This record gives sequence, C-alpha cells and structure tokens, in this order.
Amino acid sequence: MSEWLTDLRTSTPQEGFELALTLAKKGATYTQKDKEVRDELREDYTENADSLTLASQVAAIHFQTIAAANNYWK
Repeated sequence: MSEWLTDLRTSTPQEGFELALTLAKKGATYTQKDKEVRDELREDYTENADSLTLASQVAAIHFQTIAAANNYWK
C-alpha cells in the first residue's frame, strides 16, 4: 500500500468535502479489494436508499474529521 494521504488540511471547505469523498471511496476499495466484486455489488446498492444513505453518512463523518483538522476553516 503506497502512502497517498499525507495531510488532512485543505484550503477550502469544498476541497475538504472532495477529500472526504475520496476517503469514502478509498475505504470501500481497501475493504473489498476485488474490483469485479465491487462492480457486481454496485448494482445492488445504487438503487437501495438505505445503502445510499449510509454511503452519505460515511462521507459526512470523514468531512467532520477534515473540518476539525482544518479548524473549521477559520
């Protein structure tokens, strides 16, 4: 595993949110390393409201962490 996340600090909240989405995507990739399995599972969760809500929750939790690391961009 190569080091790609070197800092949680971002210049703007928008950049912070985009980093949060990247963290959520990376988390799914690290959890299920097989791309074919991820692609098969995507069909199930893209039309499931509960799955989409949980995916949004994961991104929101990451965003909270990033916002705190950035002193809420004050």
